[in-house]
Amino acid sequence: SRVGGQRAVVRVRPNDKDAKMKYQECNKIVKQKAFERAIASDETKKSVVDSLDIESMTIEDDYAGPKLEDGKVTVSFMTDMMEWFKEQKKLHRKCAYQTDKLTICGDTHGQYYDLLNIFKLNGLPSDANPYLFNGDFVDRGSFSLEVILTLFGFKLLYPDNFHLLRGNHETDNMNQMYGFEGEVKAKYTAQMFQLFSEVFQWLPLAQCINTKVLVMHGGLFSEDGVTLDDIRKIDRNRQPPDSGPMCDLLWSDPQPQNGRSVSKRGVSCQFGPDVTESFLEKNKLDYIIRSHEVKAEGYEVTHSGKCITVFSAPNYCDQMGNKGAYIHLRGSDLKPEFHQFTAVPHPNVKPMAYANTLMQLGMM
Repeated sequence: SRVGGQRAVVRVRPNDKDAKMKYQECNKIVKQKAFERAIASDETKKSVVDSLDIESMTIEDDYAGPKLEDGKVTVSFMTDMMEWFKEQKKLHRKCAYQTDKLTICGDTHGQYYDLLNIFKLNGLPSDANPYLFNGDFVDRGSFSLEVILTLFGFKLLYPDNFHLLRGNHETDNMNQMYGFEGEVKAKYTAQMFQLFSEVFQWLPLAQCINTKVLVMHGGLFSEDGVTLDDIRKIDRNRQPPDSGPMCDLLWSDPQPQNGRSVSKRGVSCQFGPDVTESFLEKNKLDYIIRSHEVKAEGYEVTHSGKCITVFSAPNYCDQMGNKGAYIHLRGSDLKPEFHQFTAVPHPNVKPMAYANTLMQLGMM
């Protein structure tokens, strides 16, 4: 080999600097090639993004170049960066590596102190820390008003980076039974509940992320062939009907077996892996994220990874003992990362404290 030949030359002429340099250069190339081969044969083929720890990267005091503002690219950052590059200077690696992540949360159901815990664990919402809350903000938990006012406040503060989707509990008949109407009337007025009812009707029913992932509260449809355009055309400014695409988006659930079956909830349907596969194929999507069901681990992956459930109300109704979870989506492939958390204490107001009397009896 070439290195062997160079090594022999070095041995014969130990003082020949040129020979020594060539040997070292050769050796470096051989080692680099071996390293590249080792990487190529790594079967896990992990994305580089997975190995980055951007949070812990510090920007040194003597770095005078452009910096991202709260992790975000701004017009002034771009202007500064172009000038910096023009002077043949290097951007700090933290700015070069920085990637946005989106946090998706499932049902919060009036569990205000657990919502605060999500923000404590994952950071407050901001333009640099976007969130999507996937419906069922109110009912059951007795701090629904605090939850919804906090979420609406962040929506007003960061309209482009804080997203709220409608759940089956952002509806009048659910609010009458499961506590939200009673809570608003007890803390404020009946008129304020009417205002919430109107606002809930304007909440989007689904959100498509980077043309890869569709997020909705419930799930897929009672019939085949529904497209993203069909979803866009739904007249959402109303109370949901008892059947059809709007009802399904808010109410349906996945099932392990193929096909569809009658829902145990008495409304919409249960849909199998074949239904998910066919919907994703037709709409050129990778997978769906939905909520709507309490899960022991806070999340569940079904339908060969194509249907993900996330639920963010830990120890649901103070009695289920489940974990809560939220999902991070980042990078070009939007591979989901799951983060679990447990319930935190709350003031001594029981769940369903404001619910319809019949529903309260059911909770005893």
